[in-house]
Amino acid sequence: MRSNKLIANALLTALCALGAASAGAQNPGLAPAAPEPGQVLASGTVPDEGSKAAVLAKLREVYGADKVVDQIAIGPVAMPANWNGYVQKLITPDLKQISRGQLKIDGSTVSLRGEVANEAQRQRIASNVATSLNPTYTVNNGLRVSAADQSILDSTLANRTVEFESGKATLTPAGKAILDEMLAALLKLKGRKVEIIGHTDSAGLRATNLGLSQARAETVKTYFASHGLNGDLLTASGQGPDRPIASNDSADGRARNRRIEFRMAQ
Repeated sequence: MRSNKLIANALLTALCALGAASAGAQNPGLAPAAPEPGQVLASGTVPDEGSKAAVLAKLREVYGADKVVDQIAIGPVAMPANWNGYVQKLITPDLKQISRGQLKIDGSTVSLRGEVANEAQRQRIASNVATSLNPTYTVNNGLRVSAADQSILDSTLANRTVEFESGKATLTPAGKAILDEMLAALLKLKGRKVEIIGHTDSAGLRATNLGLSQARAETVKTYFASHGLNGDLLTASGQGPDRPIASNDSADGRARNRRIEFRMAQ
């Protein structure tokens, strides 16, 4: 008898984000459907109508009744004890945080694939999956951290320097112009948390530079918050001269080191 396996994929947006879902054995005799954007494709084989109904009901609860494409078949498959119960525990809103993803449950083997926003999220989702199962289950964590959102910030900043008045935490008009572009990019990220990190060159006292870099990062955070961005999504820190990206032996290198960095929060 075949072990049961179900694959569920969801095409969410034009960004080609795929969500994940449930369990059963893939039905080789059924051609995969082509889900519309925003839909979840559930396919595979389960042993009875009750198992199928339970899987679909849970998927519809998480994703919405109109988002689930049913390709689940009924067939002669074996399942571990309490398999239906464990499947129910795995179909949670956590899955909606996975893009380009897949959750496959093959008997007592659970495999997660796809992209998540950061490392903390990757570990949390995998941990939640593992703790919802008994020790006889094996969890393969194939989740990876997406670089897409960070690339939006990097390409918008484009290696430019957010300028401040010399020795102060006061933005220049040119600095504000760059921040206006960064603000537009941050608003597109829709609720993602971002770290604002200030840096200086090595001239002067380290303690003074640490304070200046912190103050400049705080100025940027305040600027964003005053222009419509949720301040709770932002953290500000100052690294002073500790993380140079160029040599401090030249004026050009020192100018490059005096910068504001934007990182997706982990």
